[in-house]
Amino acid sequence: MGLASTEKELAEKTARFIKAEMKRAGVTYAELAKRLEAHGLKETEASIANKLSRGTIAATFLLATLAALDLSGIQLESL
Repeated sequence: MGLASTEKELAEKTARFIKAEMKRAGVTYAELAKRLEAHGLKETEASIANKLSRGTIAATFLLATLAALDLSGIQLESL
């Protein structure tokens, strides 16, 4: 089987991954919003929470979040 069997499952896995990495790094939604500004995204604490709860994560948000959390070399199996 692949990474996920449905788009919804992939979205949920991605949101869980981001939340786990934020927790591991000790980064709050407010702090992530500040860090994302350095990568060209204007987000609020609420908008980040909404994206992650809905699982509506654009590729640009995902990439900027990975950069903001200083994550590199992510393995797809990590999701």
